[in-house]
Amino acid sequence: MTFKEKVNLLLTEALAEKPSLFLIDLTITDAFKVIITLDDDNGVVLQDCIDISRSIDASLDREEQDYSMEVASAGVSSPLKKIRQYKKNIGRTLIVKTNTENIEAELVEANDDFVILSWKAREPKKIGKGKETVEKTLQIPYADIKEAIVTVTF
Repeated sequence: MTFKEKVNLLLTEALAEKPSLFLIDLTITDAFKVIITLDDDNGVVLQDCIDISRSIDASLDREEQDYSMEVASAGVSSPLKKIRQYKKNIGRTLIVKTNTENIEAELVEANDDFVILSWKAREPKKIGKGKETVEKTLQIPYADIKEAIVTVTF
């Protein structure tokens, strides 16, 4: 079993013990730096990162392969990568980039195939002069989303 396969197996076992945690990204560089990015349905806490790191580290032998490890949560400005991340952010505002447009809208629904966004826009009145505020809704399949980032408001 290669080092990468062993780390992947140990990570899978560690995550099985904490079902609310899920993997966003696992990278192992040529210099054997292990970078694990996690998320959680309720938010990742420092202890989660420590537990996963220790669980993997306890089963690896540095005499066999010297390595370094970094376990972290997905940052606030990190793009959403997994459907589970979209589902946990329902009700929050996202900036979604597609091939044709950039949309800042509230994530109203997220299922296994697509998201539904809702926002208000100012458009010309159908009759008369001036503009009116209209409620817009758009269904976007995940395949059409190039990048989606949760916006943080203070």
